[in-house]
Amino acid sequence: MDLNWAATLLLFGMVCDAARGHWQWTPWFNIDHPGGSGDHEPLDAIQRYYPDKLCQTPLGVEARTVHGVPAALTGEAVHLSPQHGFWCVNEEQPSGKHCSNYAVRFRCPTGSASRVALSPWSTWSEWGSCSAGCEQTGVQTRSRACSTAQLPDWRQHQHQHCPGSLQEGRMCQGQPCTVIPSTDVRLHSLPVKSGGQQQTAGCELRCAMGRVNAACTQCMCEDHSLYGSVRLQDGAPASEATVHLRGSSNKALTVCDNNGKFRIPGLCPDGKTALEIRKPYYGIAVVTLRQSTSKVYTINIKLKRSEKPYIKKQPQSKARREGQDVTFCCQVVCNPPANKYLWYHNGSLLDARTAGSGSVLVLHQLQARQAGQYMCHASNALGSIKSKPATLTVTVRTAPSCNPTPQSYFIRLPSDCYQNLSQSFYYDVGKCPVTACASTQEPEGQCRDATTYCCGAVKLEDRVISCSMYTLPIRVVNKCGCQRCVDSKAIVRGRAVAADNGEPMRFGQIFMGGKKISMTGYKGTFSIMVPADIDRLVLTFVDRYQKFVNTTKVLPFNRKGGSVFHEVKLLRKKPEIMLDCSISNTISLGSKENQDPVAELEIPPNSFYRENGEIYRGLVKASVTFLDPRDISLATAAQSDLNFISEEGDVVPLRTYGMFSLDFRDEVANDRLNAGQVKLFLDTAQVSIPEHLEQMKLWSLNPETGFWEEEGSFTFVRSRRGKREERTFLVGNMEIRERRLFNLDVPESRRCYVKVRSFRGDRFTSGDQLEGVVVSLINLEPTPGFASNPRAWGRFDSAVTGAHGACVPAFCDDQQPHAYSAYVMATLGGEELEAVASSPTVNSNTVGVQQPFLHKLQYRRSDHEDPRDKKTAFRINVAKPNANLPAEINGPIYPYEKLRECETAPFSASHFRFYRVEGDRYDYNTVAFNENDPMSWTEDYLAWWPRPMEFRACYIKLKLSGAHEFTVRSRNMGGTHPRTVGQMYGLRDVRSTRDMTQPGVSAVCLEFKCSGMLYDQERVDRTLVKIIPQGHCRMENINSMLREYLVNHLPLAVNNDTSEFTMLAPLDPLGHNYGIYTVTDQDPVIAKEMALGRCFDGSSDSVSRVMKSNVGVALTFNCEDKPVGHQNVFQTLQNFPGQQPVYNQRMGRGKRGRGKGVKLRGLRLDKKLRRQREVPRRKALQPGV
Repeated sequence: MDLNWAATLLLFGMVCDAARGHWQWTPWFNIDHPGGSGDHEPLDAIQRYYPDKLCQTPLGVEARTVHGVPAALTGEAVHLSPQHGFWCVNEEQPSGKHCSNYAVRFRCPTGSASRVALSPWSTWSEWGSCSAGCEQTGVQTRSRACSTAQLPDWRQHQHQHCPGSLQEGRMCQGQPCTVIPSTDVRLHSLPVKSGGQQQTAGCELRCAMGRVNAACTQCMCEDHSLYGSVRLQDGAPASEATVHLRGSSNKALTVCDNNGKFRIPGLCPDGKTALEIRKPYYGIAVVTLRQSTSKVYTINIKLKRSEKPYIKKQPQSKARREGQDVTFCCQVVCNPPANKYLWYHNGSLLDARTAGSGSVLVLHQLQARQAGQYMCHASNALGSIKSKPATLTVTVRTAPSCNPTPQSYFIRLPSDCYQNLSQSFYYDVGKCPVTACASTQEPEGQCRDATTYCCGAVKLEDRVISCSMYTLPIRVVNKCGCQRCVDSKAIVRGRAVAADNGEPMRFGQIFMGGKKISMTGYKGTFSIMVPADIDRLVLTFVDRYQKFVNTTKVLPFNRKGGSVFHEVKLLRKKPEIMLDCSISNTISLGSKENQDPVAELEIPPNSFYRENGEIYRGLVKASVTFLDPRDISLATAAQSDLNFISEEGDVVPLRTYGMFSLDFRDEVANDRLNAGQVKLFLDTAQVSIPEHLEQMKLWSLNPETGFWEEEGSFTFVRSRRGKREERTFLVGNMEIRERRLFNLDVPESRRCYVKVRSFRGDRFTSGDQLEGVVVSLINLEPTPGFASNPRAWGRFDSAVTGAHGACVPAFCDDQQPHAYSAYVMATLGGEELEAVASSPTVNSNTVGVQQPFLHKLQYRRSDHEDPRDKKTAFRINVAKPNANLPAEINGPIYPYEKLRECETAPFSASHFRFYRVEGDRYDYNTVAFNENDPMSWTEDYLAWWPRPMEFRACYIKLKLSGAHEFTVRSRNMGGTHPRTVGQMYGLRDVRSTRDMTQPGVSAVCLEFKCSGMLYDQERVDRTLVKIIPQGHCRMENINSMLREYLVNHLPLAVNNDTSEFTMLAPLDPLGHNYGIYTVTDQDPVIAKEMALGRCFDGSSDSVSRVMKSNVGVALTFNCEDKPVGHQNVFQTLQNFPGQQPVYNQRMGRGKRGRGKGVKLRGLRLDKKLRRQREVPRRKALQPGV
């Protein structure tokens, strides 16, 4: 019926064309898009938006698509009514089809929808005098006035009374130069110009059209007119943009009107004339007029937002030999493009005549003196940027690039392997220095070397370590040499969750450089592989459900490779409020209980407009979310890393007084709206540091670079806001266009670095350091009572620990130790590490900072006042060290200009410490490997990790019944590979974790070496794994699914001893149903953490640090108290050297296989031997035997 009604209306409109003198059609209206539930064009909304173009009671209605197809011919279910308008519902369309985008028009009585078009403009004045000198080109202007008194009442309230420009200009030519007669016969007058193709004496310019001006700089065509339209990046008109003749003076030819339109007469479209369009905060657009014979020429220009220089690809460190060449590249992106490059060597400017002045630096025939650090400095009209230094290593041709003598590297041995020679439990296995090697071949002139060489182990020596009652094989580094570097990848993993309650951002989109690169999972998890040429990882998280504010984060990562875990905290969007755009609206920023707002936004009437520049006059759905620095719980949700680029090109930190996100949308179509002429009132009472009032600026975030860029400054105004008393405000103007995240910040010059190291346990030895730990620091304001205490947090920073820990930026003060304080915490894989205790007394040796500097810093762990609080953070006063006091120049606080000293400080220098709380655990590898440094991987058949880019971690879960906790060992040996069979890969010892809900029960997650290809990738090895619990334990149960798997995947390891369990490790990544947990990752630490977390949780998709002893178990042991005088396996080996242990355990009802060890058999062989053992028994039971 609706389609018939539409066809009837359409036909009626066609038939009544003859009666057009009594009615007329309105223009086509399109106020909605088919997104959401469909396309709705209601009559009342159109009348509200266009009251001067539509009558009150239309007589008819027509609808068509935006492409001109009548609604009756689309085949879609639509509804038309002169009383209600038009609507199309997506759910009513066949086969899941969505509605097209429709436009409608209405039939109104003649004159009912028309108004008398009165122009408020006066007539144009006469053209003014030409600004040019004699026989030169200049500009002359004319103007007009706007008078709203001529407007009817229905237009006087509108925002744009007079669309158009007040002034316009055109090119003109100066008067002919007057020749002064002279009596000197040597002077001659200039030729007289008489029109046509005239030429000034000596002018070589020829015009394809028009004539040459007197200055011989431009061709002029008096009978031509140029019409232009200029729009901004978001589609809005570029009002007040200026148009200049390229290569001429800075004086503008004309200024764009409120609609971004302009007109210039006299320009020749000859393919040579070029114009520049300029507008503050936008890049200069250059347009060349193409050849045309038309008298009227039109151009359309779109301005892009201006961008300060930003280094997309940093110069790379390289190693060369004397006489070779080297190339450094500095890729900079900005608008306008960088026009100047400077290169520095060890801080000294290189001569541009020899080094060049471009983005690429090439050095030929290198000499040893040219080694050092190289840095580039790029600039454009808006600012500068400095690159990070790249190190050039130059080696003498005859000298080795890698020192063949290994460095000392000590590993910890098992607790029963005390070495009498060194009188310790440590053994020196050696390691090669982490240095780059120069290739013997001439390198290609590329920005990044295609093949890199590193110093590594080229020769290993087999040794045997004597322990109590047994020996351990080990391979130590005997010689170092140059080889291809291990190709490691940097990975960033994490979770995106709400800052208030941890709700995950499900299926959110992740952008980098404006491009979508990934999504979050159901639990908010994500994984990003960092591109090799990225130095600063900037990610933007966008919630498709619009629950959270779009969040841009700068996430630090491990540049040596491996994974780093970040928990990204998101700020929840404030609920939407409705704004009437026809009146002034005020929005408060900051809602801290019992405190005044930090600032207020004031939006004038009719300030909203669509992205195409059209003024919006409906209701506005507004969501304004403010990150209040007075709430310390929100510090981790701060956007970006609060840095900006100074005019000199340095990265400078900001101190925030609050950041806010703005989202304005059309109430009907939900399209995003822009706003202009918005005022921001910042209450000066909220700025307690007086010097910050003069430095306060408004900033916006560049989501592609992660840097904040200045939007404007503030002025002081005394005002009465609402019903409050008169106060002083900082007032700034802002426009809300393509950027929607703003910040109230001041630059802070009082900066330092805080040195932090993390450890595997509380022994705090150099070899137990952890890499890949994220150390976060929240800058707190001074303690109460200090003169300039703003009572808030001001900054959030984070860094990732490497081989020498991490240096985290912080604000500091050299006059007052209490001026700034900091709250420091550390996480590994999302797990919080524990800080060193500060109560009942502070032990300087344990904290890692010597007195009296420690007392000055006032170190306090988070549970210092209340033992029930968490122990995972500490607070200090960030006192800048005094260079005249020896106790303060050796860390843990370093001045900002001494970052290099902080990063390379020796282990003996002062530093703060975090450590991981875990049970007794010990790892031993026959071929030593530092899991924190993938570059230390050694190519060897007995390497625990056979592939450097694919680290596979395997764990098995055991449940133990007994009154105590027990240590369980896994002994891992080659099982089926001919090169490793019978040889040891390594040992793993771990102590069980007590189940707090079940007395007498504990559980353990024990690592074993996974089966798979060895490093040669030619043959699989099924690792022979023996699980040995300490104490008088006997196995009671094997997971049925695991047993079935092992039986069905030959060969089968026979278990003749119930005090232990032996298997050939599965090749498949089994899950929690088998009690086996396997995770593969490009970082060994992350792989182990994820597998261990799943094992604790007893599941294959979630992790936990709480042991669940009843789920996902592979083996169950009963560890009853041993009889008096009975010795366990480890004690037997210690008391009786050289004697094989005798196992006397029961399996079922009988005793089997005493001392026989483990045999590998196929299933048939196993059955055959079992039958052979049963024959004598049957004979013994026969009568008469």
